[in-house]
Amino acid sequence: MLPLAKVRAKISQVFLNLAGRRKVRRGLAAFVFFVVLTLLISVEFMPQRINLVVGQVSPTNVFAPRSVTYEDKNKTAEARNIAAAQVEKQYIIDPQVSIDVQKNISSLIADIGKVQNDGNLDENQKVSKLKEIIPFSLSNSTLKILSRPNPENLKKMETGITGLISQAMDEGVTQENTAEVGDKLVGRIPNLQLEAPYNSVAADIIKNYLRPNKFDDLEKTRRLQQSAREAVSPVMVSIKEGEKIIGAGEIVTEEHISKLEALGLSRPVIPISSILGSALLVGLLMVVVLFYLYQQNREIYKNAGHIYLLGIVVFLTLGVSKAIIAINLAQWPAFAALFGYLAPIAAAGMLIAILLDSRLAVLVVAVISFLLGLMTGGQIRFAVVALIGGITGVYGVSKLSQRSDMARAGFYTGAANILAIFSMGMISGTPLGLTMTSSLILGSLNGILSSVLTNGAVPYLESAFGITSSVRLLELSNPGNPLLRRMQIEAPGTYHHSLLVGNLAESAADAVGGDSLLVRVAAYYHDIGKMKRPYFFIENQMGDNPHDKIAPTLSTLILTSHVKDGVELARENKLPQGITDIIEQHHGDSLCSFFYHKAVENNKNESVSEDEFRYEGPKPQTKEAAIVMLADAVEAAVRSLQNGTPGRIEGVVRKIIKDKLMDGQLDESDLTFKDLDAIAATFIRMLSGIFHNRIEYPDMTKEMERRKKKRAIGR
Repeated sequence: MLPLAKVRAKISQVFLNLAGRRKVRRGLAAFVFFVVLTLLISVEFMPQRINLVVGQVSPTNVFAPRSVTYEDKNKTAEARNIAAAQVEKQYIIDPQVSIDVQKNISSLIADIGKVQNDGNLDENQKVSKLKEIIPFSLSNSTLKILSRPNPENLKKMETGITGLISQAMDEGVTQENTAEVGDKLVGRIPNLQLEAPYNSVAADIIKNYLRPNKFDDLEKTRRLQQSAREAVSPVMVSIKEGEKIIGAGEIVTEEHISKLEALGLSRPVIPISSILGSALLVGLLMVVVLFYLYQQNREIYKNAGHIYLLGIVVFLTLGVSKAIIAINLAQWPAFAALFGYLAPIAAAGMLIAILLDSRLAVLVVAVISFLLGLMTGGQIRFAVVALIGGITGVYGVSKLSQRSDMARAGFYTGAANILAIFSMGMISGTPLGLTMTSSLILGSLNGILSSVLTNGAVPYLESAFGITSSVRLLELSNPGNPLLRRMQIEAPGTYHHSLLVGNLAESAADAVGGDSLLVRVAAYYHDIGKMKRPYFFIENQMGDNPHDKIAPTLSTLILTSHVKDGVELARENKLPQGITDIIEQHHGDSLCSFFYHKAVENNKNESVSEDEFRYEGPKPQTKEAAIVMLADAVEAAVRSLQNGTPGRIEGVVRKIIKDKLMDGQLDESDLTFKDLDAIAATFIRMLSGIFHNRIEYPDMTKEMERRKKKRAIGR
């Protein structure tokens, strides 16, 4: 067992390592975003001047605006490739191969001589021995002749063969010509003047022992080819100012493209200083946004996923804007020049407002609008329109109550864009007809595009980053939701109880600055676990109470299990994590006091542990979860009052809140005493309106009899 101090040290080290990795990942992501955003703003990925490709028919005449001399890289590369191809393949000769071959041949002939001169062997034994030492097949007749001593022929064969092979290998034998060289050497064997059987043996020795010794020298060949390439001078082409580059109706060739690039008409050159300036500006704007988050919204700043989401939204918005600006309509160049008004900056504002924070959305819209102005070559008119439309979009989605509000926000954005574009057109002196056309068409399209992008991106982004948007909550609050409809049928009392809790909790959340929409929707689902055993809960009972027939411990187990059942049901139906957490925490580890006291009465002679009668927890971790807990407890208690006067309602509400506070159920939430007082006041006001005393109407049967008697007397 390790000492406790060492265990703590190891755990601390693990957490430090994880924290370090998170910082590295966040730093790397920030750097990548910084680089990509800088390039997106400063580099013209899709040139707008002349968009021609090889094989296309040129729609217009193009003349050189200035004189220039440039290198035709295609022709230069072609000339250099031809020079490299003319370099002969280089080889290297390995002398050791020739030495080894000659050694092997001399060794074989020496072994043959030993067999010939061995007097202890007869002819047949010598033949057998020769078969063992010779690595190729010979006929028996040849072997018999070869077994007889003949030192003169043997020596002449050795000298002749090694000489022939040495001469051939000095010139070099390659893998490709080995067979050819072998045939030539065999053809020269008769010049050695050997006896007939020895000629055959010599030919077989050459064919079996000759091997390549001349190999490709790839490195030398590559060096010579490189030298040949470098020796070729660049092919230079001169263009005179006013020279016709390409005419209307001509087919575009590689040469045309090269000339356009040299003149900067096809691929504008971005100065390094411009890129560095853009990088500095992007860095400053990133610091401004991060500093704002650090000061004003620390929760988003600490959440790496939210920072990544912010970066992705900015990048995608500017990327779409870049693509739109690059559209070139040759038929209407003046109209195409105004496509910067189509940049859907409002989509970024609406997405950030829905998924993160409205105030942050306004700041980001201002930053993106400024970057859009830089992206369009410093045209301030596009930045102004983007800023106005973006802020309008943020305002349009700031208080979503249904999904159609996003379409309405797009309409507001379009209307604001129309007015802004018209104003900027009047200021810049654009012809009135073009101003009206561009404002109506581009302004409306911008609003529609922003709304469509927002509506389409929200589900994917909230799923990818685990964010519960107001749109998702609105969908879940619809009474037609399958889970709510099921609760209406299977546990109607619980359903109506949840609606009341939702109303109470929503008002309380508004009073203390909580997320009122999340609280209301979570309250609707907080008791879905009761659907598993609905008739064990008082609000769903219409007859006998089943708890009267079972032990208090079993009753407690059934009641407390609805939390676990609710969490399981929430996960099965893929409810957002925020709602699931509130379902799990809305009872904390509270005591089931009714059954606890019942157990104490039933077991007066035995001690009863409170732990057996408590929920499993955890306690509420957020302001919203604590509000749902209090609203749930207060609604159930007040509904059970026989005579719900305002005074009694107030007493019950304040007692329940005090009991929860004293029991420690609110310790881990961030509610203050001031918040609790505001919550209590809200509960009292709403419950007094719901459960006020009604006028007792008279019995209509008795009233009708009285009227009959009156009419009878009158007659």
